[in-house]
Order: sequence, then structure tokens, then C-alpha cells
Amino acid sequence: MRQPSLGGAGLALAALSALTFGTSGTFARSLIDAGWSAEALVIARVGLAALVVAVPALLALRGRWSVLRDNLTMVGVFGLLGVALAQVCFFNAVRYLPVGLALLLEYLGIVVVVGWMWLVHGQRPRRLTVVGSVAALAGLVLVLDLAGAERLDPIGVLWGLGAAFGLAGYYVLAGRVDPRLPSVVLAAGGMGVGAVLLLLLGLVGLLPLRATFGDVEFAGQTTSWWVPVAGLVLIAAVVAYLAGIAAARILGARLASFVGLTEVLFAVLIAWLVLDELLTVKQLLGGALIVAGAALVRLDELREPEPTPDPAVEPALVSDR
Repeated sequence: MRQPSLGGAGLALAALSALTFGTSGTFARSLIDAGWSAEALVIARVGLAALVVAVPALLALRGRWSVLRDNLTMVGVFGLLGVALAQVCFFNAVRYLPVGLALLLEYLGIVVVVGWMWLVHGQRPRRLTVVGSVAALAGLVLVLDLAGAERLDPIGVLWGLGAAFGLAGYYVLAGRVDPRLPSVVLAAGGMGVGAVLLLLLGLVGLLPLRATFGDVEFAGQTTSWWVPVAGLVLIAAVVAYLAGIAAARILGARLASFVGLTEVLFAVLIAWLVLDELLTVKQLLGGALIVAGAALVRLDELREPEPTPDPAVEPALVSDR
């Protein structure tokens, strides 16, 4: 049984992780408006963060290189789907949509996982999961507001749905992580693979790599380009990942990921305060349904007993961002 003090610390760390992950879209907006491509943003964010997280990753690995070799394929696919695809699609969605809406579309990935597990693996969802999935899809209809006067940019919507599939890929992979592989190693390796892959595709001309190194507008102020880049790397990646990992060690991966759903709420609030991005009442209602639906799906998972973790083994990473 977890001690109450440790449980409180775990909840605080999970909330800190959600809060810091929720800043990524706001930091990215100023760079995108200044001419950065989404691919360059992801390379800068996860590439630099991978270098910082490499130190605790090496300490966690403790020289067990055979464990890393046995999981190279998992780390590579995680870097491709959970890092590169999810983040490139999300930041491209931010080019066309408010930050909060882009993140709401991405979180539909939890519903995509339900469909994947049912269609591919024959795991029929239970009643609570079905209710949550229906609520999330109903929320999507309200968020898109197809009958409203102002239509959302369809390109942005498609990018947001692409991010949902990237997030779904992360959740499917996270459930299959070798328990011997420390989560911080998976995070550092996945970010490194994602950054290198995107850089190679950019160098051969398959992806746009654009970056500017002058002043940018951030939070209504003119500042240097490195300020939002530092925020993306240190706050929205390093602090976010490490706090999430620590929370998962204390609370367990399922409960920590459940608390992580508050990332959407933090992202909407931060975008409102910093960027003055306001959602319509209908979109806020739809967003509430999406978050509630995702929460119900997660709550249904929490009803199943979580395996007791080996003290020598860390739980799976609880966030893709």
C-alpha cells in the first residue's frame, strides 16, 4: 500500500508533468509564426531534450546494454510513432488551429486505441469504455462545429487527427514495453531516434526544415528565438518527461496517465492567458466531452488490477509528448 505522503507527491508530479507538457503548443506558436517548420521544431525539441535526458538514462541502464539491444526495434518504432509522427502532426495542426483544439484532436488517440484493440485483437470494449468513446466522438462533433459560421481549417483538422494516430501508436507500444527497459531510456532513445529520422528526411528534401534565428513575439513581448526553444526543450520536454516518469514510479503508470489527462485543460488555459486564444462555448463543451470520454476509458482501465512492479524495474512511460 502506498504511503499517503508518497501518493500526494506522485499526484503533484503527475500534475506538474501535465502542466509542463501543456506548454508545448504555446511555446511552439511563436516559433511557427516566425517561420519555423513543424519538423524543425520537433528536431530542436526532442533532439536537445534527448541529449539532456541521456545522462539519467545511462544511469538508469547501469551498463545493461543487452537490454537496450533486445529492445532496439521497440525504441525505433516508438521514436517513429510516439515521437516523430505525433509531434510533427500536432505542431502542424497548431499552424492552422488554436492550441487547445489541436490537442483535443490528438487526444482522440485514446479512442483510436479502443477501436484498434477491438478490430485487430478482438478485445471487445466494456460498457464504460464504450460510453467514454461515444462521449469523445460526440465531443469531436461539437469541437468541429461543422454547422457553425466559422469553419475550422480542414488541413489543421487532418493534422490533428494524424497526431491522434501517433498518440494511439504510443499507447499501443507502451503496453508492450519490456519491463526490463527503464522508461527514461525509452524516452531518451525514442526522442533521439525521432530527431535523427526527421533530420535525415529533411536533409534529403522529403520534409521541410525551416528555422529563423531573429526576434520572435512571445506572450505579447518581443524576445529572442532561443527563449521559446529553451521552453520547449527544458520545460515542455525534460521537466515534463522526468516528472511523468517519477509520477509513474510512485502512482503506477495507469493512475499517472489518468492524471495526465489534465494536460488538455492546462493547454487551453495557458493558450488563453499567453496567446489570448479563446474557444467558443460549443467548442469548450465538446472539449469537455472529449476529456470526459478519455477519462472514462482510462477509468475503465484502472478497474483492472495493475501488476505489482518489480522495485528494480521502472513502469512504462506515461506520456508521448
